[in-house]
Formats: sequence, C-alpha cells, structure tokens
Amino acid sequence: MSISAVLGYKGNMASAKAARQMGEYNAVVAENERVLVQRATRQKEKNLRKQSERLIGSQRVAVAKSGIQMSGSALQALADTYFSTEMDAINIRYAGSIEEASKINEAAMARASASARSQQYKTAAYQTLLSAAEDAASGGMGSFGGGSGQTGLGKKSYIT
Repeated sequence: MSISAVLGYKGNMASAKAARQMGEYNAVVAENERVLVQRATRQKEKNLRKQSERLIGSQRVAVAKSGIQMSGSALQALADTYFSTEMDAINIRYAGSIEEASKINEAAMARASASARSQQYKTAAYQTLLSAAEDAASGGMGSFGGGSGQTGLGKKSYIT
C-alpha cells in the first residue's frame, strides 16, 4: 500500500473528526442562543408588566382625581388594560417559544449535517484504502503473468 493512500486515509479521517467537532460546536452555539432567547423573553414580559402597572396606576389616579367611583366605564377601562396586558404577555411568551423551538431545531440540524459530512469523509477514507489495495493487488498479478510487466488487466506492473 502506498504512502499517499495512507496519508489520504488519515487526512479524510481527520476531516471527518473536524466535521463532527464543527457540527457539535454549532449545535452548542444554537443551544446557548436558546438560553438567551429565554432570558430575553422573560425580560420583555417583565418590562411589559411594569409598563402596564404604571398605566393602571395612572388610570386609578385619574379616576380618583375626578371624584367618580371605580365602576362602569372607568372599571371597564381598567379591566381592558389588565386583559390587554395579559394578551400581550401571552403573545410575547408564544413568540419566545417559537424562537426556542427554532434554536432546538437548529442544534439538531447542525448535529445531523455534521454526522452526514463525517460519514462522507469516512467513506472517502475507506475508498482511498480500497483503491490502493486494488492497485497493489492488480500490480502484483503482473509478476505471475509470465514476467512481461503487464498485469492481467492491461495495467503496467512496476514489480519485476
């Protein structure tokens, strides 16, 4: 077997390992981004609720200042603010969960594509060895064929 075949095999196997490592790195990055999305979603919801509490406080002060009781339209306006805040919070959580799912899928795809690339490199490595073995076997047959320097397959043998 030739040195170039061994080097080709080793190079392809190293590329397979590098492809796996790169895929795992990309998957970990996506998983870390998922954590950041979770944190950002919680912060958005927290900010929304703070703003809503300020608005509700302002509404209560305005109603109290006017001298009317908290009933009827004033109460309905306050209820609308609460319900609107909850709907907005639900939408923020929903958008965050969609982003999280996207990051989970991104990590899975990074691992799957890295595995496929790794297998391609391994296949190429094995093909290199098999090709070199085939060449060595066909080259070796020429010495049994009457010493003409030709193999049975029409290839020139370098073994004399």
